[in-house]
Order: sequence, then structure tokens, then C-alpha cells
Amino acid sequence: MFAIAKIKGFEWDEGNISKNKEKHKVSKEEAEEVFLNQPVRFFDDEVHSKSEKRYGLLGKTNKGRKLVVFFTIRSNKVRVISVRAQGIKDREIYEAVEQIFKKESEVK
Repeated sequence: MFAIAKIKGFEWDEGNISKNKEKHKVSKEEAEEVFLNQPVRFFDDEVHSKSEKRYGLLGKTNKGRKLVVFFTIRSNKVRVISVRAQGIKDREIYEAVEQIFKKESEVK
């Protein structure tokens, strides 16, 4: 995985901003919000990690929109490749993460 504490922001490719907005109806601001809201679930994206290491993230926006973000890390910055609404399997996993997070929050 990567060291989240070393991340110093985001780096965007203009083509990816347009693609995500047009194809998936997700703004770059929404994609960034997902990294800041709890709970989140990071995972390795081994299928697409041919030329560089890629990761995925299940999370939600400030308005509660559940998204999956695919990204890489370059020079300690998150470079978002693709972001879209969570599919059925993504939501099942994320809802389980939310339940665990809720239980842990109740204990504290």
C-alpha cells in the first residue's frame, strides 16, 4: 500500500477531469472529498497496475454520494485516473465497512 500521511495533495490530468465529468457525472471536487470522509476502504488495483502501481478507494462525498476512485501516487500526490458511482458489489463491500465503522464509533 502507500503511506497516506505522506500525501501532499492532488495532481489532475485535464483529460481525466473531463472524462469523469462527462462519462460518470463526477466532478474533481467530489472525487477529492471521498479521500477526506470516513469511512474509506483502500485496495490494490492489481488488474490495472501494469505500468505503475494503482489503487482503488471506496468512499462517499460530503453529500453522501458513494463513489469508487481509481488512482496512482506520483511525487506524493494522488493522481485520480477514474471515478464513478459504486456498483452493486462495491456498495456491498462499502456498506460492510460502514457497519464496522459505526460499531467502532459507538465503542469510543
